[in-house]
Amino acid sequence: MTHEPLPRLPPTGAALDAAQARALIFPLYDGRALRTGETFTDHADGLARIVQAVREDPDLLAAAYLFGAHEVLRDADEWIRGRAGVVVAGLVGDLRQLMLLSEAVRARRQNTAGAPLQESETEALRRMLLAMVNDPRVVVLRLASRVQTLRFLVQTGASGAEAIARETVALYAPLANRLGIWQLKWELEDLAFRLLEPHTYHRIASQLEQTREASERIVEQAAQRLKGLLKDAGIGAEVSGRPKHIVSIYQKLGAKQLAIEQVHDLLALRVIVEQIANCYEVLSVVHASWAPIESEYDDYIAKPKANGYQSLHTVVKGPAERPIEIQIRTRAMHANAELGVAAHWRYKEGRRDSRADQDDRVVWLRRLFDWSLDAEAAAEASQDAAASVQAPHQPALARRVYAMTPQGRVVELPEGATPIDFAYHVHTELGHRCRGARVDGALVALSTRLQTGQTVEVIAARTGGPSRDWLNPDLGFLASTRSRNKVRHWFNAIEHEQSVAAGREALGRELQRLGRTAIALDELAGRLGFASVDELCLAISREELGLRSIEQALSGAPAQREQAEAQPVTRPPKLTQAGQGKVLVVGVDSLLTGLAQCCRPIPPDEITGFVTRGRGVSVHRASCANARALARRSPERVIDVTWGPRGEGYPTEVFVLAQDRPGLLRDISEVFAREKLNVLGVNTLSQAGEARMQFTVQVPDAAATRRTLAQIGEVKGVLVARRR
Repeated sequence: MTHEPLPRLPPTGAALDAAQARALIFPLYDGRALRTGETFTDHADGLARIVQAVREDPDLLAAAYLFGAHEVLRDADEWIRGRAGVVVAGLVGDLRQLMLLSEAVRARRQNTAGAPLQESETEALRRMLLAMVNDPRVVVLRLASRVQTLRFLVQTGASGAEAIARETVALYAPLANRLGIWQLKWELEDLAFRLLEPHTYHRIASQLEQTREASERIVEQAAQRLKGLLKDAGIGAEVSGRPKHIVSIYQKLGAKQLAIEQVHDLLALRVIVEQIANCYEVLSVVHASWAPIESEYDDYIAKPKANGYQSLHTVVKGPAERPIEIQIRTRAMHANAELGVAAHWRYKEGRRDSRADQDDRVVWLRRLFDWSLDAEAAAEASQDAAASVQAPHQPALARRVYAMTPQGRVVELPEGATPIDFAYHVHTELGHRCRGARVDGALVALSTRLQTGQTVEVIAARTGGPSRDWLNPDLGFLASTRSRNKVRHWFNAIEHEQSVAAGREALGRELQRLGRTAIALDELAGRLGFASVDELCLAISREELGLRSIEQALSGAPAQREQAEAQPVTRPPKLTQAGQGKVLVVGVDSLLTGLAQCCRPIPPDEITGFVTRGRGVSVHRASCANARALARRSPERVIDVTWGPRGEGYPTEVFVLAQDRPGLLRDISEVFAREKLNVLGVNTLSQAGEARMQFTVQVPDAAATRRTLAQIGEVKGVLVARRR
């Protein structure tokens, strides 16, 4: 029987061979056992046998025997470097980190009453595991170690088997699948399934065992016959065969509600050729030699799957009338199915939005595992992969750090992240109250740069908020844009609360002066065109609404309305419209008027006029500092003004502070377009990831301005939106 070839690893040349490593370390392992109950010596022997089936690599085999050196030696790293070399020491050290990661995850699940990991958590763990890998062969060691542990648990039924099996299904079997280490992947799945569903496993296994020898013989006969037929036809091809493993059979039985006799691909052959035309030539040979099952033919070359997968699939009646599935594809299609967007692991796991940077790392690992690479080609591939990992066009891969909470939760951070970033990624309130941190049990400064694999414990105050120093880039407290935005939002919220409180206090004083403290504030806000009392108070604190307007709203306006209903309408004497119908100046004929550029008043702002030399009347907001200064210097030139009928609108300045991103200006402009406001001018400045924008917009009144600012504030990335 033939199988798909196992991945091989490039030889490196070790200073210590496997036999020597075993002889050195086994006396130190004597009498020691892992948490599962398996002895160190048994685990080391089993691990080495599994690794050897993948690749005869001296470094890898030596590391397999030395897997537990850190548990039995105080200065294990130095001890290994002195006897086996730096490479083996690195393999053993990284393997230990991955094993500690598994223990931390299982401990967290025990603390949470065995609650299963969420898919987002398991995906974060997979990314963290790959990020911790310096030498790709460490993954082989870790997967082989897990296979050995599952074998021991199956044989002995030791406690803790279910937790380890579930972790295998969630974390390690998908990883082996992605890396293309098929034999380890199949055994991981089958062993875990046997521990989690023993009755189902034994039922399927017993059904398969009845025909196992016959099945293997049929696959071998079919493969040899097909090789001969293709050779006679002059078609160069690679033919490999396999029986289907138990978990795959179980999944197909459940998904399609079939009996085991109805599963047509229990036996399968794969044919790889060079050209597309060869695929159909092979198909012709196959159908001429064996009777096809018409309903089981699929041409994914002419009609590729949605994910780009291409291949010919057919099922024929092989020797002894047993159905055999045959897949026919070109070498390029095979590479695409294994490594490209249609990779087997993608559609088997149902992933459509996987991270491109992590996919690149998987491809890198797969290339180094490729069994067909000789030592020189593997070295070249390693150099290319390392260069691609650090290349500017793949920044995300080099810019991720994976740290853990004390409970074993993985937190993904940008490169250079600090404990404060970590705290904000765990929870916003934890970030606000962060006052210190322990990394791997040691107290560190809040500006410390975190590394992948570290455990971070945040020390938080019961109350309080962030420091403004955290926003200083020179101090290095924050590396994450997300964290900086949360700190800014906190200070903006505090400033908003303070402004509302100040406005409420000023409003209270004015109402007390007028003797109207019993009035309902929400009614007053409505009279003045505000949606809430807080908006009214905010406008007062920002001097967007004068206290005189409040007095008019409370007393003058209602009385005037009643009088207007009882008496004929009369105009004030010498009332002249100026400024194209936008401003009325009382008591002066034919005066030129204009809105002051310093404060840009718009209705219903309380306004005042100032007679300039040669430029007519300049109209200011009553609260404008420039207007007050002019009145102090030349009180005789101050003139009363009032708003006339609305014209086309009034120009006002809108200031926006936002996190810079592509499409920001477009999104803000769409708000103005929806409100049908004419943008007269735009001035933008982008610096250090922040965009400062100033718009000159023609608005009908203050209510439209407030409505527009509220919508701009909801645009993604906008931190501040206000009228200047």
